[in-house]
Amino acid sequence: MPGVPQRLGRVLLKISGESLALPGQHGVDPRVVAGIAEQIGRVCRLGVQVAVVVGGGNLIRGASFAEMGTNRATADHMGMLATAINALALQDALERQGVETRALSAIAIHEVMEPYIRRRALRHLERGRVVILAAGTGNPYFTTDTAAALRATELQVDAVLKATKVDGVYTADPHVDPTAERIELATFSEALERDLRVMDRTAFTLCMENDMPIMVFDMFRPGNMERAVKGEPIGTWVVGDRPPS
Repeated sequence: MPGVPQRLGRVLLKISGESLALPGQHGVDPRVVAGIAEQIGRVCRLGVQVAVVVGGGNLIRGASFAEMGTNRATADHMGMLATAINALALQDALERQGVETRALSAIAIHEVMEPYIRRRALRHLERGRVVILAAGTGNPYFTTDTAAALRATELQVDAVLKATKVDGVYTADPHVDPTAERIELATFSEALERDLRVMDRTAFTLCMENDMPIMVFDMFRPGNMERAVKGEPIGTWVVGDRPPS
């Protein structure tokens, strides 16, 4: 497809916290985490460098706490700590499968993970280690979607792979509208015009301004992450408006 990266050598995988729990439940389910780790491990064995940003919504949502009266900065810092718990769970699952992994935090948690330093993260990636990025951007008021867009740009990845439980972006909610169709490819401008809500507005704008391709795909279909990095037509690609050279 025009504008879609043909070879993905380095990717950033964005996983929601809810992805680490069983449907309708909270917390971390080790079996679910092990399944995600298996998919990441298979991609690493293809020689692809992988960074991961994980959310914390399975444990706490800072924005929800703020709506109930908690100071927003405090609530968001609680959410950052939740992402650190999830990062440790994923790190353990990957290492049990023999995948060398480093967890890096945007806030200081020296006893359990390294601080996020861009050059250090790049060195880990170049050495074939999975880099799990915890605590968002380290600042309140920013989502983990924004953290994913920021880290993807900093680490110069080929694309952001946004893992979901659906097989892409649709023209309408497919659970409500049976005529909804999956969109295979859209430019950033088209996604804005059609209000596709691929990521939150800040994250989306950051990707658009830096010409960072985004793929939305179903992480829970076995083998899909491998298919994504191989360039197979799954999910929905959102790419730059400039034609390929």
